[in-house]
Amino acid sequence: MKAVVQRVLSASVTVEGNKISSIGPGFLTLLGVAKGDTEVQLQKLITKIAALRVFPDADGKMNLSLKDIGGEHLLVSQFTLLGDASKGNRPSFIGAEAPALAEPLYNRALELSRTAGLPTQGGAFGADMKIDLINDGPVTLILEV
Repeated sequence: MKAVVQRVLSASVTVEGNKISSIGPGFLTLLGVAKGDTEVQLQKLITKIAALRVFPDADGKMNLSLKDIGGEHLLVSQFTLLGDASKGNRPSFIGAEAPALAEPLYNRALELSRTAGLPTQGGAFGADMKIDLINDGPVTLILEV
């Protein structure tokens, strides 16, 4: 399982010209589910995201978590994070989980994020999404579980 977590001032997802979700300050997380990933790994990942201390405190140090600042979470499924372009120029996605198995884990990620106390929005699994964001910092982390 791989996630790209970006600190944002705002972010939104549009599908077929309709904005389906948007957040203010917080995290935009792109989530890639690999073959064989489990809910145990997902729980570890969401717990880590909720606790990441990358927001500035009163002294300007990255010392506060998403929960500490009352931030929001936009969680978007992105199988291309599992792409392997090490051979040739066309990525292989054989490491990505099949949609029938990945979608339930993505939906569970949304639930776990909300259960962790984070106001959470999502994308549309398998859809052609347009994502607008204003990076903050920029602060971007790649997490693998």
